[in-house]
Formats: sequence, C-alpha cells, structure tokens
Amino acid sequence: MAGKNGIQYAVVDAFTAEPFKGNPAAVCLLEDAAKAADERWMQSVAAEFNLSDTAFLLRDDSSAAAAGTVPRFQLRWFAPATELKLCGHATLASAHFLFTSVLAAQETLIEFSTKSGILTAKKVPAPERAAVSGEGKLFIELDFPMIDLVDCHPAELPSIPETLNGASVVTVHKSATAGDFIVELLSGKEVADIIPNIHEIKKCSGRGVVVTGPAPAGSGYDFFTRFFCPKFGIDEDPVCGSAHCVLAPYWGRKLGKQKLIAFQASPRSGILYLELEAAGSRVRIQGEAVTVMTGSLLA
Repeated sequence: MAGKNGIQYAVVDAFTAEPFKGNPAAVCLLEDAAKAADERWMQSVAAEFNLSDTAFLLRDDSSAAAAGTVPRFQLRWFAPATELKLCGHATLASAHFLFTSVLAAQETLIEFSTKSGILTAKKVPAPERAAVSGEGKLFIELDFPMIDLVDCHPAELPSIPETLNGASVVTVHKSATAGDFIVELLSGKEVADIIPNIHEIKKCSGRGVVVTGPAPAGSGYDFFTRFFCPKFGIDEDPVCGSAHCVLAPYWGRKLGKQKLIAFQASPRSGILYLELEAAGSRVRIQGEAVTVMTGSLLA
C-alpha cells in the first residue's frame, strides 16, 4: 500500500510457470496520480530495478472507465534507459499481479489504458497444445495490435552479418513501428546457438535485432526467437511479447497457421501461445507467469 508503508510492487516472471525463467518485470501499483505523472521518478525506479521492463499501474477513475464494469488501469512501461510504447511481458506480469493480488477472484478481464491504446488481458483456459494441464493454472490472454513488416533499405543490410557473427541469414525485414530488424535464420538451432556482436547491434538503426528461425522438427514449437536490444540497456531481452506482434503474422503466413507456439530461446527461455485475428489486425498472446518477489518502494 502507499503511504508510510511505501508503494507496493512485485517482480513477476512472465511467459513461464517456473521461477527464474521467462522474462522478469517489476510491477508497481501506484495510488498517487502525481507519481504516475512523474516520468523522471518512474525512469529512476526502472533503472534501479534494472530489469528489461518495469510497469507502473494506476487505477483509472476517469468517467470513461467508471462507465464500464471492467476494471481499468493506466499502464506505462519503462526499460532501464527509456520509456516504451508497447511491452508484452510487463503487461502479462501486470495482469498476473492484479488477478492474483489486487482484484476480486471473480474478475476475469482487465483493461489497460496505454500509449498503444486500450489493451485487454483476460483469464483463459490452458491452450490446447500446452505441455501441462491447465488445472489450477492461470493462463492469461493479451489482445495486442498486429504490426507490419517493411523492407530494409539496402544501405542498412551490410552490418547484419557482422552483428550475427556469420549466421545463415535467410531474409531481413524491419518492424513498421519500432524499427527492429527482423532477421530470419536457416534454423531454430542457429537462433539458439548464436553469439551476437552486441557492439555492432548498438550501431544498427532502429531499436534492436530480432533473430528468428523455424523450430526443430518434433520440438513442439513452430518457431524460435531471440531479441537483442542494447540501446535500451538490455543486451538480450529474455522473452519479448511485443516482438511477436510482428513475428506471429510473419510465421502464420509462412506456415499457413492461425495458431502458433513460439519459443524464446534465450538463456532464461519462455513460451508464447499465439493466435491471429486477421480481420481485426490483432494478435492474441497467451502465457503464464509466476510472482517471485514482493515488497515496497520507499523512495
């Protein structure tokens, strides 16, 4: 709670059911609108946590939110070095924290007011292809915007082989929003084994480099991914939900599938269950999360 006990926070590992796997995000529940408007303070808190993202929540008491029956929270995301416009894993972490520690048990849907519009998170049954039984498990589905790929300018391409230390590059595109390079390699094994040149990646235009490839046969996954984002203070993002707003439609077209399972092959690893809604240009991202730490911010 706020006040003399400080600001309530939790560290939640997203896109995993195991502690110390997936992608950790700090989630701070604010009760003071002044704190929610203090960007310098939020950036300092994110730098202090030094996780790939820190989420700040404030219950939305506006007339638009009050008119509905669904709980709505203002949500902002900060990496250690800058604010983000969209973050999947910190949204999943926020929803998990609210469902398990803040909201009444009967609540099944949350709305988030963000810089990318109104996003939703809802409780759902375990996905059909989930490796574990859904009994007693909390799976959450995020409804995110689909992001297009655009072609790269030829002048941008020469740096890619150096950044990836000679990996077998199939295609290179860019995200239409963040400007991330989307690099397809020949195999998921190459994705998992790659040792990137972080110094070269810092010199690339755009936010970072997403490396992806087809999953090995029999793995149970459709494609592998890793994401390198040193410009934002994150050499490697353990599991990036927003990158899959680009990757889901890309691999959906290549594989002829509407539902896919993605494996983020970082050292921490994570699993994302994806479903395309082409008519509405949306990507539904499902996953689990686990709270590993709670406490209070005193500053």
